[in-house]
Amino acid sequence: MWYNNILETIGNTPLVKLNKITKDLKGTILAKIETTNPGNSIKDRMALKMIEDAEQAGLLKPGGTIIEGTSGNTGMGLAMAAVVKGYKCIFTTTDKQSKEKVDALRAFGAEVIVCPTNVDPEDPRSYYSVSSRLEREVPNSWKANQYDNPSNAQAHYEQTGPEIWEQTEGKITHLVVGVGTGGTISGAGRYLKEQNPNIKIWGIDTYGSVFKKYKETGIFDKNEIYPYITEGIGEDFLPENVDFSVIDLFEKVTDKDAALMTRELARKEGIFAGNSAGSALAGLIQLKDSLKEDDLVVVIFHDHGSRYMGKMYNEDWLRERGFLEDEKLNAKSILKRRGEQAIVTADVQQTVFEAFNFMKTLNISQIPVTQQGMVVGKITESDILIALLENPALKSSSVQDVMTKPFPFVDLKTSIDKISALINKDTQAVLVEDEFGKINIITQYDIINAISEA
Repeated sequence: MWYNNILETIGNTPLVKLNKITKDLKGTILAKIETTNPGNSIKDRMALKMIEDAEQAGLLKPGGTIIEGTSGNTGMGLAMAAVVKGYKCIFTTTDKQSKEKVDALRAFGAEVIVCPTNVDPEDPRSYYSVSSRLEREVPNSWKANQYDNPSNAQAHYEQTGPEIWEQTEGKITHLVVGVGTGGTISGAGRYLKEQNPNIKIWGIDTYGSVFKKYKETGIFDKNEIYPYITEGIGEDFLPENVDFSVIDLFEKVTDKDAALMTRELARKEGIFAGNSAGSALAGLIQLKDSLKEDDLVVVIFHDHGSRYMGKMYNEDWLRERGFLEDEKLNAKSILKRRGEQAIVTADVQQTVFEAFNFMKTLNISQIPVTQQGMVVGKITESDILIALLENPALKSSSVQDVMTKPFPFVDLKTSIDKISALINKDTQAVLVEDEFGKINIITQYDIINAISEA
């Protein structure tokens, strides 16, 4: 058996039992692994449905251009379908989205316009507004509008919901979904509640988004809105695809908890999923007191971890945001292991000969050069040797005549891996400013000592 094209492989994704992360939770926890879709995300389902419905309605004509504001996954589904069906694509996205998502869209031949995140949806610079303007300006174009297009939720009503019902043999008690456009939770949730009104539909929201408060109070509170890191869920407006009557409750999850849980999924369950999966599972764990032993919970894992390699799966990125404790050595721990050590510098006005004798006396091979207390360069034994071989008279010249560019600065959280990568034959050390504003130097010797003591 074979498929006529890649679009026929969408759907029928597996349910996988979670074991280690959920060992303290009552009930059985199953993950709906949407990464097995050809575009590696659940958005393939509704992207194809939106296109097919638009074709039938005469809104999308042969040779047309598909326009959409997307965080990446919907764009991937649309772009994939566009390749098969012969359409062009122009996508707008935000500058908070991972580079991997943007690169993936461009790999399918789509044009991608990156817009600022921290603006209101109505702002002409927002990715919503830019996509609407393009729809007006580009001939023979159609905007998918995943947020308000009913085909989005309908795809999950027709596909995702029935799949879950069949796979669990109707035993599902809870559906847990990270909410962005609202299509997945509203469509699948509506179908499941039609089969059994007692099924609980739990939406996972993020801090900086408006969903939870609106569900609980009916108030759209703009004061709730602020930039957040979590990708794929939460909004600063109310998409028409979010059916609040289907969703029983919302639970908010912090950026940190979402990011770390995403990482834990790979390490403890062997599941390489995206940021919204980590957020959804973290939210479920926060709600664990509401579970019973005979519950059967399905959590949607929307997309693939490969789209977050520069973020949630990058330890330096996590450390820079304070999300990851110092499991590895970093600049701060290297300095702590070395102990107090005054930094030795040369002034730009010193002669090359004076600087060389100074280094020889202290048995050091490189030294930062300062001017009025500011680091402006460096001088090394090899710098001096090369200079004197070319012109022996330079020994009486000032250091600034032979100095080279300064050692790179790193911060206290910089990992030993990154520091080691910066140190090479041309850069024998790095500089770091401690919490008291004092400049310290870390050499290759300091790194070797720190590793041997670890």
